[in-house]
Amino acid sequence: MIDMKALFRRGVSRNRVGGTAGPPPRATLLRVDLGGQDCVVTLRRSLRSRRLTLRLSNATGAVTVTAPPQLRLSAITAFIDRHRPWIVERLTRQPQRLRFTDGAVVPLRGIPHRLRESGDYRGRVQVEEGEYPCLVIPGDTPHVERRLVDFLKAEARRDLERAVATYTALTGTSAARLVLRDGSSRWGSCAANGALSFSWRLILAPPLVLDYVAAHEVAHLKHMNHGPNFWRLLNEICPGTAAAKAWMSANGASLHAYGPPPGPRRAVPPA
Repeated sequence: MIDMKALFRRGVSRNRVGGTAGPPPRATLLRVDLGGQDCVVTLRRSLRSRRLTLRLSNATGAVTVTAPPQLRLSAITAFIDRHRPWIVERLTRQPQRLRFTDGAVVPLRGIPHRLRESGDYRGRVQVEEGEYPCLVIPGDTPHVERRLVDFLKAEARRDLERAVATYTALTGTSAARLVLRDGSSRWGSCAANGALSFSWRLILAPPLVLDYVAAHEVAHLKHMNHGPNFWRLLNEICPGTAAAKAWMSANGASLHAYGPPPGPRRAVPPA
């Protein structure tokens, strides 16, 4: 069953220089009963949409339906009801979230490391190599996860800055800046102004994967498309492209299962 009591959430989006970017799209959160378990489905109405589409994020498990602006809600809820088995099947395949807690095993540059609280209140995260590598984390238990995320972001920035410097030198280009994000749909992006964005979770993957994503975005500094010239350049500067793409296809979604979950998504009944 679908809860028809959904609240339209309205807000004003802003462009990069602080002005308004026009009327925001409407988003409705619907509660769907999946056989005793509630699921929140985000309904988005798009002027460009000509039919109903259903997506489930491999990274976060978020379920989104996109619909034409004037389509009746009853038709949309019937569409979701028909696809409920598909939603259930996809959700059961989602990797279990592994929080950053004492004793957990987390990959760093593709190598499993066990997390261990040091018991010290001060200090930095330390990497202990050896037969059983560990990440030793200081601070109170409630702050361990945040401290580890900060450490992983710093390590990701260091590796990405080094990789970007290498590939910009090879291509004769320059990046305006490097930004770390935690997006669920892209591992990296290149803006028209030359700014490069990357997911900090790349530090969890083997180095060839981070190198490939860095090379991919640097190649976009020369070719802002995925045409033949782009792929030719990428394969020239990054011979490991095929192997990295294969690894990401098989394992990429699992990287989003580590650490703190995304914020709660709740369908709120109207006041």
